[in-house]
Amino acid sequence: MKRETLFLKLAVILIGIPILALCIYGLFWLANEAASPEYAHLLYPVIIGIYVAAIPFYIALYQAFKLLSYIDKNKAFSELSVKALKNIKYCAAAIGIIYGVCMPFFYLIAEKDDAPGIIIIGMVITFAPIVIAVFAAVLQKLLKNAIDIKTENDLTI
Repeated sequence: MKRETLFLKLAVILIGIPILALCIYGLFWLANEAASPEYAHLLYPVIIGIYVAAIPFYIALYQAFKLLSYIDKNKAFSELSVKALKNIKYCAAAIGIIYGVCMPFFYLIAEKDDAPGIIIIGMVITFAPIVIAVFAAVLQKLLKNAIDIKTENDLTI
């Protein structure tokens, strides 16, 4: 199991690196080199939203890393794992809400640029974290039920 969790830990790290690079270099470039100066002012709230959403994103990655560490230590069925899943759920919901607040700006950019596909991209970016939050909530509830059954069985023996 150590090999699999090591692979997943590396995947978590590799997921975080491109987002960090985007926050450091890509968004500054986007802010300075807007395609059209007439709607550059509309990009600033979206860029701020991306920066704000990066905070819960990295918190969720840290929680996922902690969860994998619990699995390594054979503490997968513990309250610590439930708490990590709960934190991931809240972080994913926060990301979805932040991007939901940015949706009107996606709409305004799409209107100015005459590109309705931007709205679809914005909706996908908004709903993907919400799906992750629901998935984490389901896993949290399943894990909590498994812990309760395990505790009940331990008391029976």
